[in-house]
Amino acid sequence: MITFPNAKINLGLSITGKLHTGYHSIESCLYPIPWCDVLEFVPGKKISFSSSGIPIPGNEKDNLILKAYKLLRKDFALPELNIHLHKIIPMGAGLGGGSADAAFMLQMLNSEFQLFLDDSVLEDYAAELGSDCPFFIQNKPSIATGTGTELELFDLDLSGLWMLLVKPEIHISTQEAYANVVPKPNEVDLKLVLATNDFALWREKLVNDFEASIFPNHPVLEEIKNTLYQNGAVYAAMSGSGASLFGLYAEKPNITSEFEKHSCKIIEL
Repeated sequence: MITFPNAKINLGLSITGKLHTGYHSIESCLYPIPWCDVLEFVPGKKISFSSSGIPIPGNEKDNLILKAYKLLRKDFALPELNIHLHKIIPMGAGLGGGSADAAFMLQMLNSEFQLFLDDSVLEDYAAELGSDCPFFIQNKPSIATGTGTELELFDLDLSGLWMLLVKPEIHISTQEAYANVVPKPNEVDLKLVLATNDFALWREKLVNDFEASIFPNHPVLEEIKNTLYQNGAVYAAMSGSGASLFGLYAEKPNITSEFEKHSCKIIEL
């Protein structure tokens, strides 16, 4: 069985508080974009995982796809599988690629082995794997609150626009991302601003709080954002905790010389 886990972007990301668990509460609009990994499994003699494409660092025990398989295997009699991932979505980019891979694995297992789990149950399983994972179960524009696992579907359609994604060779750890963030209630009505489809208002009001924390340490990120606007973007921002930035365009953009030293992707929404 084969599937194509896709990436996401954040439209606005407010760090609204710090919970007694040590985690932070957020408010953000998560929006799926058509840039995909390729995930496949076939019957095997024992569970195995292999990958191609972008190299995947870390230990196998930390692999979210295997964690998804083992999570369901605790409750259901799943067979041994050979799993292969062709990795395309950059890691550490704020695009949710690893979370998507795990969520799509849950969905594939549910479908292939007729577990008959509805979306709400799959979302509960996904929440055990990571805060972005539940979003990819329904995989529709959503307002995320709490630690990012509380989701409300939101009617937003960016089709007809183009996106230019830029990913510099910078790694930002979760610790670094949160180091200089000061949690505060969101003073902007996120849903109201998004519903206007007024990009001038988006530019003013849709803020990713991580930018203020991260840009001083990595000035090239702010330079990229400014260049996206200079290149004609109607809206630009960092996705998640970075380090990728995206610009939305009314017409297909060009990858200018300023971006050629970074990884870039043009996407039709």
